[in-house]
Amino acid sequence: MNTKFKLATAALLIVLGVTCRLLPHLWNFVPVTAIALFAGFYFGRRYALVLPLVIAFVSDLFLGFYQWQLMLAVYLSFMVVGMIGFMVRKYKNVETIIAASISSSVLFYLVTNWAVWRFSPWYEKSVNGLLSSYVLAVPFFRNALLGDLFYTAVLFGSYELVHLMVSRHRRLSALVETK
Repeated sequence: MNTKFKLATAALLIVLGVTCRLLPHLWNFVPVTAIALFAGFYFGRRYALVLPLVIAFVSDLFLGFYQWQLMLAVYLSFMVVGMIGFMVRKYKNVETIIAASISSSVLFYLVTNWAVWRFSPWYEKSVNGLLSSYVLAVPFFRNALLGDLFYTAVLFGSYELVHLMVSRHRRLSALVETK
C-alpha cells in the first residue's frame, strides 16, 4: 500500500472520527475505537497511535477539555486499542476482528471508568464506589460496544470490499492487456 493512499485514508478517517464526535449521537456511539483498531490492523503502529489521538484532540478542542487524568486514560486506551489492531493483524479473519473489537470496548470501559472512580469526586474511594462507577456506566458501555462493532464492520468491510474490487480490476486489466 502506498503512502499517498495511507495518508488520504488517514485524513478521511480523521474527518469521520471528528465529525461523528461533534454531531449529535448516542453517548459513546462513535468510531474512534474502530478507527484505532483499523489503523493498527491495516496501517501499522504509527497510524494506530497517532490517528485516535488526533481525532480525540481535535474534537476535544471543540467539545472542551476535561480533567487531565481522565483525558490521559481515554487517550491511552485508544492507543492500546490501536496496538491491539496491530497485534492481531496476522490473524486476518472475521472472528479475530470481532473479538478484537469486543476486547477493545471492554478495555476502554474498564480503564476509563476506573479513572473516573479514581480521579473524580463522584464515587467514594472503596470497592463499592468502584463497582458503582462500573454499574452506572453500563448504558454507556452498551452504546460503545454497539458503536465499536458497527463501525468496525463498516471500516473493515468497506476496506476489504474496495481491496477486492481493485484486485479484480487489476486482474481484468492484465487479462485484457495480454490479449
